[in-house]
Amino acid sequence: MPSDAARLAQILESRREEISAAWLEAVVSELRGRTTRAEAEREQADILEALTAGLRQGGTRLTEPAFDALRGLLAELSAARARLGFTPRETAVGVFALKDGLYAIGERATDGGEIVDVTALLRLVDDLGLFTFESFAAAREAIIAEQAEQLLELSTPVVKLWEGVVAVPLVGTLDSARTQVVMEKLLQTLVDTGSEHAIIDITGVPAVDTQVAQHLLKTVVAARLMGAECTISGIRPQIAQTIVALGIEFGDISTKATLADALVAALGANGSARAAAAPVA
Repeated sequence: MPSDAARLAQILESRREEISAAWLEAVVSELRGRTTRAEAEREQADILEALTAGLRQGGTRLTEPAFDALRGLLAELSAARARLGFTPRETAVGVFALKDGLYAIGERATDGGEIVDVTALLRLVDDLGLFTFESFAAAREAIIAEQAEQLLELSTPVVKLWEGVVAVPLVGTLDSARTQVVMEKLLQTLVDTGSEHAIIDITGVPAVDTQVAQHLLKTVVAARLMGAECTISGIRPQIAQTIVALGIEFGDISTKATLADALVAALGANGSARAAAAPVA
């Protein structure tokens, strides 16, 4: 007598055309042109083949090794859907619609054993759908994290203004994660360009509190350890009042009202340094 898994596989194989037809119609109707009929048919054929193969190997639960290939296929499909901008519903329906074909079989079943087998398949499809949804969510989170990292990189450019002078124009809120990126990019640029002066411009920073000030000081200290002097520019009157009210001390760090003022000061300092280092004729 065939095992439970073997009987389920036999149902999928013997009623494959009937199941696939109802499944395909449900998917095409739900996605409404988001995917082609041929593509949906190919994906369903792959899923059905992997599901049947897992059952033939004796698997009855999605977590079992027999369904490794099926889980990999669903994870890959979910990640592709996430990259293409599909919604969780549009992604999961590609699996849950398999129930339409199984319902059609169950409604016409006259044997009690076949009804039990169809019910077992329906429970397995629920597991497939939940796994697909979880895979989609994980892939979407990874994409969002990657995009956030890319935006962070773009929002913290380090530009070379002059020979020996680089600048970091900051726009938006400065938090710990962004400070780390600023520090790493600034130090690497100092090494790559051999610059002796760095300007950190906070004109685009909406507010400066104690935490932001600490982040700025850490960046300045790191640059000094690399042998470069830093100037903080873009300190507007409102920010200056806030700094005074909070009792924040920048110590011997040079500050300027505008980026232009900071550049003039940096050029003057570089010129003086080079003149002092020049050999006496």
